[in-house]
Amino acid sequence: MKASIQDVAFEAGVSVSTVSRTLSKPDLVLPSTRDKVLEAARKLEYHASRSAAALKSGQSFRIALLSSLNVATWFNATSFAGLDSIFHPNGYDISIFQMVDADKRHEFFADLPVRRNADAVVVNSFNIEPEETRQLRTMNVPIIGINIPSTSGFDAAVSIDDQRAMSVAVEHLISLGHRHIAYVYKMPNSSSRLRFSADSRLSGFLSVCQSHPGVTPETIAISEDGDATNTVLNRIIAMPITPTAICFQSDDIALPTLFRLRQYGHRVPQDISIIGFDDIPFAQPIGLTTLRQDPFELGRKAAMQTLDAIAGRAPEPQFEIQQAQLMLRETTAAVA
Repeated sequence: MKASIQDVAFEAGVSVSTVSRTLSKPDLVLPSTRDKVLEAARKLEYHASRSAAALKSGQSFRIALLSSLNVATWFNATSFAGLDSIFHPNGYDISIFQMVDADKRHEFFADLPVRRNADAVVVNSFNIEPEETRQLRTMNVPIIGINIPSTSGFDAAVSIDDQRAMSVAVEHLISLGHRHIAYVYKMPNSSSRLRFSADSRLSGFLSVCQSHPGVTPETIAISEDGDATNTVLNRIIAMPITPTAICFQSDDIALPTLFRLRQYGHRVPQDISIIGFDDIPFAQPIGLTTLRQDPFELGRKAAMQTLDAIAGRAPEPQFEIQQAQLMLRETTAAVA
C-alpha cells in the first residue's frame, strides 16, 4: 500500500500542512523541520505529485532561463550548474531558452503570458527591453539577471565587472613596459546585440589604452565560426609594428593562439605576452595568465536571489557586482 501525505506527517511528527509546505516550498520551512519531513518521505517511499502541487499552489515549479550564445560554452554550462545546485534541491526545474537574436527574445515574452509556465525568469548575459519587463510585472513573475548591462526592471542581479577586469589586465601589461598591445575578440555572426560581456571587455581595453599617452592599441576581430589562430597570426604579421602583448576576450581563443605562436617559433612571454579571460580548467596547468571569474558562484547566487523573489522576500544583496581576479602565471613578462 502506497504511503499517503498523512503517513508522512505522522512519521515526522508534524502537521499535514507542514509536509505539504516542505515539499512545495522547502525554502519557507525551518531546516530541522525540513530534514525530518524529507527523511520520513524517503523512509516511507512517498512521492508527491508535482502536477497536483502545481495546481494547488498556482506554481509551475519551473524557472525559465534565457541564454545568449551557445548554451554549451564553458561560462554558460558552469553558470547553469550553479543555478541547478540551488534550484534542484528546492524542487524547481530549469527550462532553457536560447536567445540567438532579438526576434527570438520578443517571441518568448509574447508567448509567456499565454503559457504561464514559469515562476521566474533568469536572464544570462544580455539585456531585455522595458516593455518586456513590464509584461513580467503584470504576471507577477520575478526577473533575475546574470551579467546584465542594466538592472532597470530587474528584481535582482549578480554580475562580473567585465570592463574593470579587462582594465586591470591592460594596466598590468603597461606596468611591465608594454606599449604596443593588441586585443583579440569575436565578432558576432549575426546582427544580434546580445553580447554584453564581450562589448564591455573591448570597452575596458580601449579606455585604458587611450588614457595612457604612448600606448598604441590594436584590435583583431575574428569570426565566431572561423579559424581564430590563423586570423590572429596573419593580422600580427601584417602590422607595421608587432605588438609585444595580446589581450584575449576569452581563454578559448588565447590558448590555441598560444600553441600556434610557439609552434611558429615565437617565445611566450619573452617575445610576446598573453593574457586571457575566464580561467577555464586548462588555463592553470598550461600556465596562462588570465582573469578568473566564477560562473558557478554567479549561478548559485542568482538562484538564491530567485527563490527569495518567488517567496516575496527582498533578495540580499539585490544587485551584486563581483570582481574578476588577475591570475599571474607564465605567459606575461616585462618587455625585453
